[in-house]
Amino acid sequence: MPNKPSAKKRVRQIEKRTAINKSRKTKMRSAIRLVDEAVKAGDKDAASTALKSAEPEIMRAAGKGVIHKNAGARKVSRLSASVKKLNG
Repeated sequence: MPNKPSAKKRVRQIEKRTAINKSRKTKMRSAIRLVDEAVKAGDKDAASTALKSAEPEIMRAAGKGVIHKNAGARKVSRLSASVKKLNG
């Protein structure tokens, strides 16, 4: 347990930040899951709309440091490729 006031404050800040990051990561994963499910179902329209909502969530997580920027770009690229493959 921290004893100094500054250390106690850091613990509070870390708890808050952890909750925010966990929420962002959950939103991102849910968005990715929706795209994957639509692709597996073969629904072109649902997959493209899910991709349009998933891309900002992924890039927001990457921009905030929840995931690495290259990991975010890779996820978007792979999802886009799977939707494009479905269309073509």
